[in-house]
Amino acid sequence: MAFDSADGELHPTPMEIAENDLFTAREKLDLLHQLKADASGAEAEGREFSFASGEIEEAIAHVHSDVQEGVGTTTTFKGDY
Repeated sequence: MAFDSADGELHPTPMEIAENDLFTAREKLDLLHQLKADASGAEAEGREFSFASGEIEEAIAHVHSDVQEGVGTTTTFKGDY
């Protein structure tokens, strides 16, 4: 479920990114690694971040698992089912 941030916008959770069919596995991993870097930076500065590092790591592991099963190597477009 997307969360409502301080800016009033809805943002996807790490697992929503990991399970999104509109991104390739590489795109998902790029997004999740950037999110992890942002979380680490916030932690180092003593700021709160919306997601725990463990939650982001779990999503990254999910993408890796999907790739091993052949899922997420291409994007899915409406009508491709």
